Amino acid sequence: MALETLHIEHVPADHHVYGALFRDVQNVDFLQAQLIGKNPEFEYAFIDASVIISRTHLLAAIFRALNTLTEGTLQTPNVHSDIVIGLSPTNNISESYRRYGLTPSKTRDVLVIKVVHPKVSSENSTVQTQTPESIWQHLTTHVKGTSVPLTDEEFAKSTDWAKVRKYYKLNGVPGVERIDKQDEEGRKREMEGLVVSGIALRGL
Repeated sequence: MALETLHIEHVPADHHVYGALFRDVQNVDFLQAQLIGKNPEFEYAFIDASVIISRTHLLAAIFRALNTLTEGTLQTPNVHSDIVIGLSPTNNISESYRRYGLTPSKTRDVLVIKVVHPKVSSENSTVQTQTPESIWQHLTTHVKGTSVPLTDEEFAKSTDWAKVRKYYKLNGVPGVERIDKQDEEGRKREMEGLVVSGIALRGL
């Protein structure tokens, strides 16, 4: 398995997005400690995969964060933490970190997103040093889990629908409840649409 390049439309060509999904991660506490300690070598979006429904759901949050990056309106110190809070339908940053980021006692499967983009220095020179190879080597060295493909089928193995329903306030929503309970896939598709819409409309 290798790092996957995620193609996001309508963003600058010099902004590159990479992703990986690790199952049964054994050192979530270590990874969270790197984030809390603001270790620059661990500037990634680390996401609890149990709250991700699909690639579409994930890409919606990434697209929103890339927009804030290119517009200069980041809500957090970097685009990676904006991806994490971008998953939330609300503007509560601390709650977003708790719900969509890592929790050592609970997180098992970890989704990792890396955005590589030009960094403009005071001399206005562009520096871009990280490559897919170096990123993958770093991740496989420090994330103690099994890499699996970034597919809807793999996401489905991790998704905790009870949490998704709670976090996105989907319990009792008429659009979901009117679908026959035997049509599980239909209900999930409806919920996915509502979740993606919530991300897109947040703050409008």
